[in-house]
Amino acid sequence: MRIKKTLSPLQRREEVTGYLFLLPSFIGFLVFILIPVAWGLLLAFTDYDGFNPPQFVGVKNFVALFQDDYFYLSLKNNIYYMVVSVAGIMIIGLLLAVFLDKGIRGSGIFRTVLFFPQLTSSIAFGMIMAILFTSRGPINNFLRELGMLNPPRWLTDTQWVMTTITLTSIIKNTGYYMILFLAGLQAVPKDLYEAAALDGAGSWKKFTKITWPMITPTFFLCMVLCIINSFKVFDLVSQMTNGGPANASNVLVYRIYTEAFKFGKFGYASAYGIVLFAIVLLITLVQFRGQKKWVNY
Repeated sequence: MRIKKTLSPLQRREEVTGYLFLLPSFIGFLVFILIPVAWGLLLAFTDYDGFNPPQFVGVKNFVALFQDDYFYLSLKNNIYYMVVSVAGIMIIGLLLAVFLDKGIRGSGIFRTVLFFPQLTSSIAFGMIMAILFTSRGPINNFLRELGMLNPPRWLTDTQWVMTTITLTSIIKNTGYYMILFLAGLQAVPKDLYEAAALDGAGSWKKFTKITWPMITPTFFLCMVLCIINSFKVFDLVSQMTNGGPANASNVLVYRIYTEAFKFGKFGYASAYGIVLFAIVLLITLVQFRGQKKWVNY
């Protein structure tokens, strides 16, 4: 027989107080996340222009999406951006963190300078970088001074535009992941390095046998966050190129914005959003499946 537990008046008040503290967060989650996600899922199966009542069309939006050349172009651009930006941010961020972890004099100022772009608004940062990368901007003028007769037309050349946006993202976001790596490095017990030094291990041996195994959970966390954020890129594209030239910098989130707020196809844009969510979820599940083989806990 199950005995019902009775709460004292004090315990009951504490329980109610706890729920009241949770209530604002729950309301925010409900209003700004759960309801919009549910509404977007429903809209994906409708034809809706934002003014007239939604008309149910079944899977018509998804069929049209997988026959849309713009979808595959945006997906290709997004995959390129993901691969290059994640590789650049992870490698450079880890190398900088290892350098700063040595406690070199002036590393505090160096850390602040590297992290500063992260504190800057993406719109403002994109605007500054767009000025730097113009055909007659400081970067091309510097390249001409070095003897390059025809430097790249960074943001107006279909071959260079995604590289330029990706490079901008690496510059802006590396400092954030550098700090995360630095926190992981500083959590490694120093006595392990001392014991390895007594055994005659060099710097590379210490890194491969001690540092890397100990920071793989941090590296995995950073990689998951970085990949998810790479599929959310919008502000840099919007500020620097508006998806051009010739849609060469169109990515999935910017395409969702275009379909919804420029063309008024909210149902079609919602289908884009569902497919984007499925892609990110699939990649994340694969990462969590594969991390068992290389992440040490």
